[in-house]
Amino acid sequence: MRETELYPPLKAFLEAQGYAVKGEVDGCDIAAVRGGEPPVIVEMKTRFSLSLVLQGIQRQGLSDRVYLAVPPFSGRTPRQREALALCRRLGLGLLAVRPEPEPAVEALLDPAPYRPRLQKRAAERLLREFQRRVGDPNAGGSTRRKLMTAYRQDALRCAACLQRNGPTKAATVARAAGVPRARAIMYADHYGWFERPGGAPAGIYALTPKGADALRDHADVLALLEISGPGVPEAGPHRR
Repeated sequence: MRETELYPPLKAFLEAQGYAVKGEVDGCDIAAVRGGEPPVIVEMKTRFSLSLVLQGIQRQGLSDRVYLAVPPFSGRTPRQREALALCRRLGLGLLAVRPEPEPAVEALLDPAPYRPRLQKRAAERLLREFQRRVGDPNAGGSTRRKLMTAYRQDALRCAACLQRNGPTKAATVARAAGVPRARAIMYADHYGWFERPGGAPAGIYALTPKGADALRDHADVLALLEISGPGVPEAGPHRR
């Protein structure tokens, strides 16, 4: 398919809405004018691409009614959803153009100012994690190692308490380590650091060999935690 094959359906689509349409006007693939309204500008490509998006952004210096036009996406694919999300954030319109067998144009999105909707719970979760995390144990951009989250720091506090005292009741660990949710952390045991010794009373937890290894591996973090003192009281769910 060539870009020029998209032009006739787009021209007919715009003319049906009362626009006068001309191609290749001052660098724009399509310019359409209706009365005294701001011009509609359409940039065409045979597929959705960064180059097309950059063209659309450049044309926004001429009009706030800029559309990108591409052949139809294959169903409601993730690519179409991503394209729509990107165009919405940039204030660009998006048209799907089918040249044959019967020419058709579908307006997937009209240009409009974008106002991001604040995700209040996510923002609160971010601030909570920031406040609970001790120090700055992760280099920004890290992807190859497990992140040291506030949850993992609390688990280390519990593990250190068990290493010092041996098998201990969860309530005692919570008080001694300053981790109110110590019982939940040790019960969930996401890292394999805790176990309930056979024959021990309910609520008693002990450190596993994997937990002892973790204390050695994170000795630097543990030293920082001991300097900082007890953990911050819980305030809802957080990342592991």
